[in-house]
Amino acid sequence: MKLNLSKPLVIFDLETTGVSITHDRIVEISYIIVEPNGNEHSETLRINPGIHIPEEASKVHGIYDDDVKDCPTFKDVAQTLANKFKGCDYAGFNSNHFDLPLLAEEMIRAGVSLDLANARFVDVQTIFHKMEQRTLVAAYKFYCHKDLEGAHAAANDTRATYEVLQAQLDHYGDSLKNDIAWLAEFSRNNRNADLAGRLVYDDQNEIVFNFGKYKGMRVNDVLQKDLGYFGWIMQGDFAESTKKVLTQLKLNASNIAKNNSAKPKDTLF
Repeated sequence: MKLNLSKPLVIFDLETTGVSITHDRIVEISYIIVEPNGNEHSETLRINPGIHIPEEASKVHGIYDDDVKDCPTFKDVAQTLANKFKGCDYAGFNSNHFDLPLLAEEMIRAGVSLDLANARFVDVQTIFHKMEQRTLVAAYKFYCHKDLEGAHAAANDTRATYEVLQAQLDHYGDSLKNDIAWLAEFSRNNRNADLAGRLVYDDQNEIVFNFGKYKGMRVNDVLQKDLGYFGWIMQGDFAESTKKVLTQLKLNASNIAKNNSAKPKDTLF
């Protein structure tokens, strides 16, 4: 089924040096930009991560240090990618949990602004898991009735993800709505305030911690009673996107406190 798009959709996949959002780096990015009129533009870029690619990672995606030694760094291509992705929605396989947060981290390290404020994020894996509970290889076999050759090569996985998403719309009919906003809502597990999912919105639309000893507690309440927790996170092994959101929340709370203290107090005569 052809996707019903109101704006361009970036379907992408990353191959990386490992599975840590904060420490690992991109070694390959492949994407397909699908326009609302159905036109497609695809590209695959090998990236020099600037660090050694561990043997266990290379065994998965087949990319070794020698393969990328003469390739551009992510900083070299970051602004071009940000320009191409501007105004787009995003889709991927496990992208909400890994690919998108890592992409955002690489953009931050490169000093490039990737505007995600109005983007919707469709995670094809989440749709698949909610419907069938399988992997990408099994999803491709189940929905597309074909074997996925060359799995863990970014271009192959990206194309397979695109085909699976289209096939999911055909397979489930009215159970899935052909609308990116609806699919983004359906394929998320939490309402994240940061891309790593460390901060989420509760039922009252307040941002709460989604980890640690203050899990479920409102960030503003925690910052008021335990400012040291903010310092611990800022110095800790947390994604830069998480730290940016937390810093903004702290600044907002400080500005509100200053404004309240500057207001003249009521005087009774």
